[in-house]
Amino acid sequence: MTPVIVVGSGHWGQNLVRNFESLGSLAGVVEIDPVLRDRVRSNHPQVTVYESLEPALATDAAAIVLATPAPSHFDLAMTALRTGKDVFVEKPMTLKASEARQLAEYADAHNRVLMVGHLLLYQPAIAWLRNYLRSGQAGVIQHVATQRLNLGKVRTTENVWWSLAPHDIAIVLDLLGHPELASVQAVGHARLQAGIADEVQADLAFTSGQTAHLHCSWQWPLKQRGTVVIGDRQMLVYDEIQQSVTVYDKRIDGQLNAVDEGAKVIDIADAQPLRLECQHFLDCLAARQRPHSDGWNGVAVVNILEQVEAVLHG
Repeated sequence: MTPVIVVGSGHWGQNLVRNFESLGSLAGVVEIDPVLRDRVRSNHPQVTVYESLEPALATDAAAIVLATPAPSHFDLAMTALRTGKDVFVEKPMTLKASEARQLAEYADAHNRVLMVGHLLLYQPAIAWLRNYLRSGQAGVIQHVATQRLNLGKVRTTENVWWSLAPHDIAIVLDLLGHPELASVQAVGHARLQAGIADEVQADLAFTSGQTAHLHCSWQWPLKQRGTVVIGDRQMLVYDEIQQSVTVYDKRIDGQLNAVDEGAKVIDIADAQPLRLECQHFLDCLAARQRPHSDGWNGVAVVNILEQVEAVLHG
């Protein structure tokens, strides 16, 4: 396996450390926090631990995996790319679409693999949906709606849109076939902290004529995570909590009559999306191929995040 170094071993980074180690590809970990460094050394005694990025970049490891706070992503990713490393960067790729575009352009120009950690694109249920929609059985896909709601962890440095929506924007773009954004409408509510939205609803329109609705909140009584897909022949529902996909033979016919011909639940193979995501990155390194969630996928997601944020602030 191709050796990689994970930068950041905090809440999510430790999961990347564990998965790359289990895949036989962990060459080292960079961690500036001494407490977290000690934890890495205790849990992974065979792994080299660095206190800063510079000595890690000087090694022969092929790639850097960034699991650091989002404001650091652009500088760290660009530094790694310029030293000849391939890069995996957690979502959101950057906090500005212009910076995301710089990374994608640099990676393309210098034949570097750049992948963004849009984890749910590697969820087997989403992969099944993607392939099913491409088959045409659901007809023309007109609309995708997502929910990511819970009485969850409230952030103080970012709003709920930046915290939760990257997952669902990536899903929407993937299932609709990566159409070009035409316009956005959005409304947000900051009930808990002044200036930090805790609930956001956004409507996206694309040049293809397709639309999407995204709803995210961390002040919600029920945990609801899922995706609804509206085609002109069938409708599909993905329940992320139950990990189930239901195909509804429902539609509105040419005479505007509702047609309901039943439904079926799809049996989805059980697999860990993070392990699949890490394996995909390693496969792309070995084959020098473009990842499914490549740099330009990251650009598209950050562009929508940024445009909705602009609407929320008038």
